[in-house]
Amino acid sequence: MLGIQYPVFQGGMAWVADASLAAAVSDAGGLGLISSINAGTEAVRNEIRKCRELTDKPFGVNIMLQAPNAGEIAHMVVEEGVKILTTGAGSPAQYMPMWKEAGIKVIPVVASVALALKMQAAGADAVVAEGAESGGHVGELHTMPLIPQVVDAVDIPVIAAGGICDGRGAAAAFMLGADAVQVGTRFLSAEECNVHQEYKDKILKASDVSTIVTGKSLGHPVRSLKTPFSRTFSNMENDPSVNPDEILAFGSGALRKAVQEGDKNGSYMAGECAGMVKNIEPAKAIVEDLILGAEKVIREAYERLS
Repeated sequence: MLGIQYPVFQGGMAWVADASLAAAVSDAGGLGLISSINAGTEAVRNEIRKCRELTDKPFGVNIMLQAPNAGEIAHMVVEEGVKILTTGAGSPAQYMPMWKEAGIKVIPVVASVALALKMQAAGADAVVAEGAESGGHVGELHTMPLIPQVVDAVDIPVIAAGGICDGRGAAAAFMLGADAVQVGTRFLSAEECNVHQEYKDKILKASDVSTIVTGKSLGHPVRSLKTPFSRTFSNMENDPSVNPDEILAFGSGALRKAVQEGDKNGSYMAGECAGMVKNIEPAKAIVEDLILGAEKVIREAYERLS
């Protein structure tokens, strides 16, 4: 449907997913994605054009629909001839007629069966069903029970996301009925990923208990690494004397600080699988590990069951 070789999507991580990473993943046979939260509409336009210079393979753009410039981005991707979109943080229904007329494949990120059905009814070509193990903004349901329920409910392809880091996770997703997997945290360690070295170092040092979910009381739960920032945010959130506006002000711009500056007061978003990331390597090696690893695990499982 998308013209890619392998059923692997790279997550459209805000401030992280740029042309360099997207092109590398697409060249490796997967689907690279550019985030629309990269310093404004024209900056994203430049990343799209740069990506076309770096690869002749399909790539897409991830649009966060609650962003102030979401409407501008929605029109800009049509102007730039982008053919694949993933969306999050809202419904793309108002833009769907325009995108469909432009021949764009639209793949919303969902966190429940109800949302998956809503997106299918709105005309989505597929959905990314993302479990709460993922980094960044998370829902309530976890990947293992979410994926098969979404697969059973919709008639369009399902891409599994949330806690998938290697071939074992990919194989599990395929066995649950997913048509593809979306991976974010693992690609933070890609050589072509331009996050600050401090961000990569924190991922490489992470363990199985290194993440925390904050923001639930504000209605915007986010999973990130445990750092002085996230612990302070959590303490503020659980202190009834602290006004929600103070908490939001404290967290404003924290992801950008982590990505671009390696700031100790930054938010280092990462999934629960961060403890499985051990090396900095090319995006091509990551894609191949996901696919070849999945093939190996599925073959071995079949042998155990025979």
